[in-house]
Order: sequence, then C-alpha cells, then structure tokens
Amino acid sequence: MPKVFNMSFEALGIEESLLQGINALGFTEPTPIQEKAIPILLSGTKDFVGLAQTGTGKTAAFGLPLLQLVDSEARHPQALVVCPTRELCMQITKDIAKFSLHKKSIKSVAVYGGASIGDQIRDLKRGVQIVVATPGRLIDLIERKAINLENINYIVLDEADEMLNMGFREDIEFILGNTPNKNSIWLFSATMPSEVKQVSKRFMTTPAEVTIGKANSSNVNIDHQYYTTSGVNRYHTLKRIIDFNPGIYGIIFTRTKADAQSITESLIREGYDIEALHGDLTQAQRDKVMARFREKSLQLLIATDVAARGIDVQGITHVINYELPDDPEVYTHRSGRTGRAGNSGICISIISQREAYRLRQIEKLLNNRFHKLDIPSGKDVCRKQFFHFIDKMLKADISHGEYETYIPLLREKFVDMEKEEILTRVAALEFDRFLQYYENAADLNVRDDRRAERTSDRFNERSTDRRESGGKRMERSSSDRGGAGYKKLFINLGTKDGFYKASFLQFILDLSDLKKEVLGKIDMKEMNSWVEIESGAANQMIKMIDGKKFKGRQIRMNDADSGGPRKRF
Repeated sequence: MPKVFNMSFEALGIEESLLQGINALGFTEPTPIQEKAIPILLSGTKDFVGLAQTGTGKTAAFGLPLLQLVDSEARHPQALVVCPTRELCMQITKDIAKFSLHKKSIKSVAVYGGASIGDQIRDLKRGVQIVVATPGRLIDLIERKAINLENINYIVLDEADEMLNMGFREDIEFILGNTPNKNSIWLFSATMPSEVKQVSKRFMTTPAEVTIGKANSSNVNIDHQYYTTSGVNRYHTLKRIIDFNPGIYGIIFTRTKADAQSITESLIREGYDIEALHGDLTQAQRDKVMARFREKSLQLLIATDVAARGIDVQGITHVINYELPDDPEVYTHRSGRTGRAGNSGICISIISQREAYRLRQIEKLLNNRFHKLDIPSGKDVCRKQFFHFIDKMLKADISHGEYETYIPLLREKFVDMEKEEILTRVAALEFDRFLQYYENAADLNVRDDRRAERTSDRFNERSTDRRESGGKRMERSSSDRGGAGYKKLFINLGTKDGFYKASFLQFILDLSDLKKEVLGKIDMKEMNSWVEIESGAANQMIKMIDGKKFKGRQIRMNDADSGGPRKRF
C-alpha cells in the first residue's frame, strides 16, 4: 500500500521522514503560521519574527525546520530553543520528540530549573542536537561550562514577550551574546511590545516578519464575554458563572496570590474541584497541581499571571478574569489559554462599572467587540444544571457491568411508583443543594451599566490631557481615584527591573501584605514608579517595603511629597 503524505506540508519543503511523523499525528494541513514561517525558516540563514497567538501551532512552525536543518551525525548542540517556563520547556521537548518519531537519530533535551542539574548535564553529555531551555537554568549551565554554545546555529526565542515581561531581558541578551556562530534567530511572540522590538533591533539583521491576524489581535476561535456587577458581588458572580457552566474546564485569573488563595479556599469549602497556582508553591507542589489539572481531576485552576506563565494545556473551555489585568496586553496572554489548536473557547471578564472604559481599551487593542451578558439568575443556573445532568444520564455507558442482575429488584421497588415520581426523586437527590442555595438568589446584575460606560468613556477622554514632558498623553487608570485621602509614594523600581504593571502590583502587595483595594494609580517609568495609596495604609506600605532588597539592590520607598522626587499625576 503506497504511503500517504499530507501534500500541503510536503509542498512547504518538509522532508519525508518528518512527513511520516506529521501523518502519524493526524495533521491534515498547516496552520497559517506554519504555512508562512516554514519555507522561510528552512533556508536556515534568515532572521525571523513571527507574531501569532498561543495555540496556533508555533511549536511545529519552528520545530519541523529545526529537525530538518540540524546534522544528525554531529552529537553536539546545534539548535537552542529558549522559553519562559518549565512547563512550556517540557511541552516543546515532547512535541519535538513526536515530530521526529521517524527520525530517531535526532535527540533533544529539556533543561530547566527545579530539576536535578546533574541529570541534565548527563543528558547533554550523551549527545544532543536540540536544547530546549529556560533562561536561568541555561545560564547556570553556561557558567558551569556544561554546555558549549559555539556550535549553535539556530536560536528560537519562544513566547518572547512573556520572557521579557518576566524580567529575562538581561538573561536573553547574555545568551545571545554567547552564541557567536549563530546563523539565524527566530523570534516568536503573541504581542510586539517595545522590549521585543528592542531585542529584535539589537540582535537581528533585517528579519523576515510574519503576522498572523493583526498585531495583538485575539484568536478568532475565542468568544470574549463580560458581566457587570458591583465590587461586593464579584465572588458571588464568579460562583454563579461556574455553576452556569457545569462542564467547565478552565483557569481563573486573579491579580494577586492572596486573592488566588482566598478564592480557592472559599470554593473548596463549597465543594468545587479547584486548586491555586501562585508564587508561594514549591516546584513539587506546582507539578502536583498541574498534573491533577492536566488529568482533569481538577475542574478549575486559579492562578496569578506570573504563576501561569507558559501553561500549555489542551482542551481548556473557559478563561475567567476575576479582575481585568492592569496591562491590556496581559489580557491577550490570559485569553490565549483557551481556543487552542483550532478548538473554540470562551474568555469571561467580571467587571465593575468603573472598569467599563478599561474593557473598551482592551477591545480596541484586540480589534474585537466583547459580548455583554446578563449574570444568570438562580433559576437559570438550576435549569442549566438540570439539563446537563439529564444529558449525562442519557449518554451514560450501560454496556458494561451486570446491571440486568438488579433490574428485577428495581422493578419490585418501583412497582407502585409512577415514572414522573421516579424522575422527581432523582432530580431531588441531584439538585437539592442547588435548589436550596438559589431559591431566593439575588439579582447580581448592575442594570445601568451602559450609562455608566458612556460616562466612564467621557471621563476618560476628559482626563486624557497633554502633559509638559514631550506632549505625551497620560491616561488615568481605572484605579486612579486621587483626591483627598490618598498619598503618592515614590519607589526606585521601574520597567528596567523587569516589571510591568500587573507583576509590579502583585510584587508590592505581596511585600506589604495589603489588599489591592487601598491602591489608586500606579505610574511606572523606566527607573522608578509612583503609587497612589489610601493615606491610612501609606505608612504600612513604606514600613514593609522601604529597605528591602530586590536582586541585591536596596528598595527605597517614601512619601513623594516629602522625600521622593515629585511627580504630577
């Protein structure tokens, strides 16, 4: 019987041994990023920038060319893939192994923190062509002289914007500076912030650029929805959304690890299968949580943006933003966890009236209109759960087991009972908890939100004015409360330290043990930042943060009006 190959991949120039692997995996045609990137990358001599959302097939877009370009006879590293997290590192290595199923002479190895460096050194010494690494562990290996990068011909920076957001810029520059004989650099990113452009300009020579969709645009397979409620009802709204989607398998994003832990504990007490993923977990604890989530023994994972870096799990149906991120580009990464590999997904945001204009900003960035939905009523939730249960019952597999043994006994038990009564009793057993909880459930919707959104938009336009410095526009954030009762604090940390707004917010809240509600506007610059905070909490924040160390440097925080550089908001 003649071999059948996917002619579309063959037309891109992929060799026969790799086509066999592609065929075995069931790939039928290349994704847009694969179709445009692979012919360019197969040349092996061209720098490349590819902008595409997560879940669009980027690993195959660079993995297949790497497998075809490296010399299988040379048992030393020739290609280097750098990615932000342990999870993504392992996933890329597994994917490359699958692609090379019929090209067993090519070896790849994953090197990352949180695992034995001795074992990884031994793997490298056995001879590999492709190394997939996180920045920190790779630098450890370089400094130990356990890996030689002189023969690296190809470097892939995967999820480049994520790595730079996490503060890996110096590490990336160090790595690129220690690969003197590279033929080409391939940079893949979901967004193109200024930091990515700067790396591209410094280390790449007239790179070929491919953008799938519009820059920063969202995956077309994702339905973006939002619910408007009051701040005090945010948790109850989350719970109702979960109950209204009984088949949900998703990630809930919070801005701080304190919120992640608090919400997790509340939902666990109410019987939900959920775990938190945040910075306080050890690597062993993190691995255990992720294993349970991948096996779907957990229905939900709740995570901060930092902790969720690099999570690549197939089949996620929903992403829920418990709060909108401070940085609109972070929304792109959150939503990209669903709707992967051609599947559809839903990204839900829970907002207050004052956050409406921030939602409009994200819509503008993604060039996508979000759908406003009413928060389901208690009766809606019960109805949805009931029909989900009925569908499960009708689809139950009864082909196995000796059920017929019990049928005579069941007939005897129910002989005097009508079918309707039996069904009612089954429903009562399954839904008594829901019915009691939602019997007198309140309406959580904010009914005048459209008027509030228009007012908020007008407020935003009025408050966006030209400042003295270069005539740049400075927009007030949703948390810029200002006015009496607030103080402005100066801190000598900024974007140069690897922070962006969401990670900086989490950093200062974790150090100070304060709630985010006490904060107003955060204005970040390259070398320092200004933070608005309720006057009553200012001294506590200064006391907890001033004098602490960050990457060996002493943090300085003080009242901007009395000690730090003065700043106009």
